[in-house]
Amino acid sequence: MAVRIRMKKLGRKHRHYFRIVAIDGRQPRDGRVIEELGTYDPMIKNTDERVTLRPTRIKYWLGVGASASENVTILFKKYMATWEEKEAQAASGATAPAPAATASLTASPDGSAPDAPPATPAP
Repeated sequence: MAVRIRMKKLGRKHRHYFRIVAIDGRQPRDGRVIEELGTYDPMIKNTDERVTLRPTRIKYWLGVGASASENVTILFKKYMATWEEKEAQAASGATAPAPAATASLTASPDGSAPDAPPATPAP
């Protein structure tokens, strides 16, 4: 089965909305999908918020031989790095609290750091 990563058209007349999907290449544009990998809404004014992606699943499908359409390749080039960063932050945020958040809780009202002994490097 030749898997393609392409856009599936949704929405209504004059209000397009697309899902980025992994689909068998022989299926029609809006046919049965294997997996949904993201969305693209061209009507959103802020270009950074137009696309949502699942980078780990996209890398998986590209790794097993799926080929992306021209338009999807362009979207990947523009937005993949941003979504990889968001996914990494979400993963690191789930395992440990962010240091900036804890520092803001313990900082004194004037903005300086609280009194703490200086950190010494480990031997």
